[in-house]
Amino acid sequence: MRDIQKLYEAWLSHEEMPKDLKKELKAMKGKAIEDAFFQDLQFGTAGMRGILGPGTNRINIFTIRRAALAFGKYLIKAYPDAQKRGVVIAYDNRHKNTELMIETSRTLRSIGIRTCIFDELKPTPLLSFAVRHLNCIGGVMITASHNPKNYNGFKVYDDTGSQLTPEKVDLILKEFKELPELLDIKVTAPTNGYALLSDDTEETYFKNVLDIQINPNLDRKGYRIVFSPQHGAGAKLGMRALNVIGYDVIKVLDQMEPNPNFPNTKSPNPEDKAAYIEAIKNARAHGAHLIITTDPDADRLGLAYRNKKGSFSYLTGNEGGALLIDYILKHKKERGELHQDSYLYTTIVTSTLGSKIAESYGVNVKEFLTGFKFIGTQIALDDLNKVDRFVFGYEESYGCLVAPFVRDKDAIQALVLYSEMALYHHLAGKTLDVVLEELAVKHGYHHDVTKSYEFIGAAGQAKLQAILSNLRNNAPTSLGGLKVVQYDDYLVSKRYINGKEEELTLPESDVLRFYLEGGSTVSIRPSGTEPKCKIYYGIISENKKSAEALLKPIDEQLAKLFT
Repeated sequence: MRDIQKLYEAWLSHEEMPKDLKKELKAMKGKAIEDAFFQDLQFGTAGMRGILGPGTNRINIFTIRRAALAFGKYLIKAYPDAQKRGVVIAYDNRHKNTELMIETSRTLRSIGIRTCIFDELKPTPLLSFAVRHLNCIGGVMITASHNPKNYNGFKVYDDTGSQLTPEKVDLILKEFKELPELLDIKVTAPTNGYALLSDDTEETYFKNVLDIQINPNLDRKGYRIVFSPQHGAGAKLGMRALNVIGYDVIKVLDQMEPNPNFPNTKSPNPEDKAAYIEAIKNARAHGAHLIITTDPDADRLGLAYRNKKGSFSYLTGNEGGALLIDYILKHKKERGELHQDSYLYTTIVTSTLGSKIAESYGVNVKEFLTGFKFIGTQIALDDLNKVDRFVFGYEESYGCLVAPFVRDKDAIQALVLYSEMALYHHLAGKTLDVVLEELAVKHGYHHDVTKSYEFIGAAGQAKLQAILSNLRNNAPTSLGGLKVVQYDDYLVSKRYINGKEEELTLPESDVLRFYLEGGSTVSIRPSGTEPKCKIYYGIISENKKSAEALLKPIDEQLAKLFT
């Protein structure tokens, strides 16, 4: 068991401790010290993400230095030309971003890896594109995505522009074990240089974005869009795309400028309805039809729209994905661009509505574990094998990819095609709720809801593990009165059905998935980047009212376990 007080004192007295971190250390008491030092900040398949501040369980120059060093050592061992090809580094609007970017670059250069850096904040999908465009060996994005303002993170990419899969992360974790104690890691003088990236990378990316349009000649006159980047990295390219295409765009002016404190938004997370408050005010004032908001690093996108009653409704990631799948596949089929080996790539916690739509167009569906890295890696594998399979990739958490020149979620691509899809239906006299109703008639009503429970600190994490262990050891035979007909435990790669065990083919992951009579599903997954556990309800019924009635007792049963 680690000596938390000893660690705290070592940090407080460390000769290289920056003044701001030392000030925070001196102000710490009791539980704050425990939470900052009870564990090392975990490096997983999404890299690292955590609260900014001093401590082993926080994001700071020391934890970033160690992560960069482990990543660099992995690259050198895995790729003979790693030092020459180099690593791209980008950052969004977060506190300490330039400082952490410089520390990452300095650390990689100290072991001979050249770095390529941008001169201002950039979206995550541009970083993904840049890795391949520049033939680099990897990438680092300094971002906390949609997390609150006191967070930051370190997200890593391989040479394909995709986030690292678990087997590659395991190799990085081996390098972590070989490193000295956190405060004992010293960065020597750089033995390689860095390059400040020119506009060519961004211009090439932007041209590719414009090329994804399906119906570029639609009449946009009178169709108004409200746009907000939530103080993040999507402002420049998002506005440029909408303007070049020719939309009448109303900016949420007080949310356009980058700001790590997010002063003019209640939430920077498109999954949160509070993120749309100012945008809806603008939409009402200007008679707009569609609201688009990107998250701080512009890999995810949220939408609200004027419905058939004239008020505004929010699209979930599942609903938006279903609408876009239907739009894309309808036109690809009409143009003869689908074939027997065309695939939709999605995840095990994403609504089955999108999969049913894809299958109705003769498109195959492949499910992956949660995290776009698995979709990106599959795209890279398709590319390696010279097969044309990808037609769309998405997950329920508001992330999608239209064209695979990027290997991660891409909100800039998304805003181009979501706008076009919404305009297309508008010109046909349909609001998006009407289109969703039509899809429900064809494919069944899908009520997809995600609930989150927080488990903060050492005590919280211990409680969560006890809950999950209990669920595994005493798997429920019914949920909300509905019989569990199948149960998947991805941690042990087992499927339990009709009293028998089957092997699951996906990699091991801490996910439980229950299949209920009638076709509904419940998936339970601890977050890989936040102290939360998420429950994904996929309820299938005749209509919203009956679906909500089915959901209520299931939710109440699980709430008793998780609170």
